[in-house]
Amino acid sequence: MPDWIVTIGGDFRIGPKWAGAPDDKFRLNFDPVFSVRKAGTPPEYFGPRDSFGFSILDIGQFKMGPALQLERRRRASSDPALNGLGDVGFTAQAGGFAEYWPAQWLRLRSEVRQGFGGETGVTGDLFLDAIVPAGQFRFSAGPRLAAQSTAALSPYFSITPAQSAASTVSGLPALPVYHAEGGVYSYGAGSQLEYFVNPQWATYGYVEYERLTGSAADSPLVTQRGSPNQFTFAMGARYSFTMHPLW
Repeated sequence: MPDWIVTIGGDFRIGPKWAGAPDDKFRLNFDPVFSVRKAGTPPEYFGPRDSFGFSILDIGQFKMGPALQLERRRRASSDPALNGLGDVGFTAQAGGFAEYWPAQWLRLRSEVRQGFGGETGVTGDLFLDAIVPAGQFRFSAGPRLAAQSTAALSPYFSITPAQSAASTVSGLPALPVYHAEGGVYSYGAGSQLEYFVNPQWATYGYVEYERLTGSAADSPLVTQRGSPNQFTFAMGARYSFTMHPLW
């Protein structure tokens, strides 16, 4: 059995303080990176919004495998704008991905994930990236599209009568009752620049722009206290090493 090449790492990410937050309110997170590939295969491309995963079917231009994404808690106490809206618990989204490479420089990736925890809905993502290597550098960029079911959107953007009554903030009126419904969640674009120091080490940075739309963008939480424009910036590093399979 061939050896594996294991890649581990992570990035420090500055993103919206909460889903739909104003574009001047951010929080800093650390997000890990992990992947496994067969020895002798070229370094995989990691998109900025790719979930954890690995290929279990690889037939050249087409790949499929599991996908896992973790969503942090939203604490109402973290921002006065969330007053009275209650906490949304930690969520694990589990599902799968499919990739198609129509050319060596172009990747189309889709993911479908089921939420468990703070939200229990379905999320679907579609990414298209043009990937251009230049010596030790690799640049990529492309559009993004996301859709979510009602059960995925509602915990973050719906406002119940009880939440509405408790949402008064000094200087701001209470938020009206609102029921968020599933559909297209956002569209946007992103770009990434990677630098391969050597076969083991790589560094990277990226910027992502997401524009909320549909029911999420129409939520009073966004229209009165937030923004549909969501920006994310990150810098990170990855390390790859070879290991022999345990079985």
